[in-house]
Amino acid sequence: MKEFLNKKKFSVKNYLKFILPSIIGILLFMFPLKYHGDTTIVVALFAEKLTGVLGNALPTILLVLLTFTGIMTLIYQLFKPSAFEENKFLKGQFDIGKFWTVVRVVGMVLGFLTYFKIGPEWIWSDATGSLILKDLMLGLFSIFLFAGFLLPLLTDFGLLEFVGALLTPVMRPVFTLPGRSSIDCIASWVGDGTIGVALTNKQYLDGYYTAREAAVISTNFSAVSITFSLVVLKQVGLEKLFGVFYLTIIIAGIVAAIVLPKIPPLSKKDDAYYKGQKKDAGEKVPEGFNNFQWGTYLAIEKAEESGNINNFMKNGVKTVLDMWLGVMPVIMAFGTIALIIAENTSVFQWLGLPFIPLLKLLQIPYAAEASQTMIVGFADMFLPSVIGASIANEMTRFVVAAVSVTQLVYLSEVGAVILGSDIPVSFKDLFIIFIQRTIVTLPIISIAAHIIF
Repeated sequence: MKEFLNKKKFSVKNYLKFILPSIIGILLFMFPLKYHGDTTIVVALFAEKLTGVLGNALPTILLVLLTFTGIMTLIYQLFKPSAFEENKFLKGQFDIGKFWTVVRVVGMVLGFLTYFKIGPEWIWSDATGSLILKDLMLGLFSIFLFAGFLLPLLTDFGLLEFVGALLTPVMRPVFTLPGRSSIDCIASWVGDGTIGVALTNKQYLDGYYTAREAAVISTNFSAVSITFSLVVLKQVGLEKLFGVFYLTIIIAGIVAAIVLPKIPPLSKKDDAYYKGQKKDAGEKVPEGFNNFQWGTYLAIEKAEESGNINNFMKNGVKTVLDMWLGVMPVIMAFGTIALIIAENTSVFQWLGLPFIPLLKLLQIPYAAEASQTMIVGFADMFLPSVIGASIANEMTRFVVAAVSVTQLVYLSEVGAVILGSDIPVSFKDLFIIFIQRTIVTLPIISIAAHIIF
């Protein structure tokens, strides 16, 4: 192997095919920048601009997408037309089973009720259906568009191979993940959780992650953006503490990412590849070579394979449609239903009652009030800070805000994106992981709060 590699001579052009797209990908997805006083990433900025340009037309576009997906899925399930059966892409989009067919139809119906404000107000109010259709999904539409076309800059030109070879000795023992997932994790954490899920799903379908690895990454590293973390902190009136707040989130998040993969349900996920098709991620470094040399070789080889612009565009269109058609109805259905339950029932308050003794044990003031915020974050990450803003104690508000950010898998966005992807995480899994993340991170955040206050 060493002799073969020594004979393999790469030109400057070979190196540039790997280096230039990878640098562009890093700048687009992983490099935070300041814009009008806010911290963001370039892809999120592009998405924000497109959302602004489309303006009032975007909810209509979303309704068309929801309707098209729902009707086409029903047509396939009822009639199985030959045009669908003979087209691999169409069959993959609409051959989804009875449960997900129902979810898509529910998403379509809720989209109609919300758009036209039909039926009880609790379905389409600004706190429920309209929050999903006319707020959260607007940004996701644009993010999915840019992510679908631009993610290959991170995945297809050697960056994952290069970083994977370097970081496998760290990622494997600490997080039980391949080294290439470090890019995935950073993109999720620094950029946007939904981008991270899209990247994870693509790597899983391409045969680079097992079912277990994809489940671990999507539920432990798909953090909300730095900007939204600041929004949460502002909501509870503690933006002056952003530095220590975000450091606390990072520490608690890392601990959760170490612990959760080692316990069920994540530890019970199959270490099997999608449809049994495994791609060699190059984790095993040949004798006589260091990680840097091997990573460079793998990266350049990968870049050479990915130079076809036609495939780049075709894969981009497929990825965008996968996310638009597969994920949007799930977000509309699960997100709206979760918010309806949170806003109109006491279910989440009842579920939060067991946290009162734990909060008292951790000496958090206003334990009863804080307990109401512990589970409601499963519906939407912003709800705990809205409820917690009225608590008359800074330490408690700090804990509420930090826990809500570290819980990660809320249904109005990231959780629904995971459920709508091919990653094998069920609704039950998602709720258990949400509880586990809360139990693991709450003590760490409470200790930090006692130090700060």
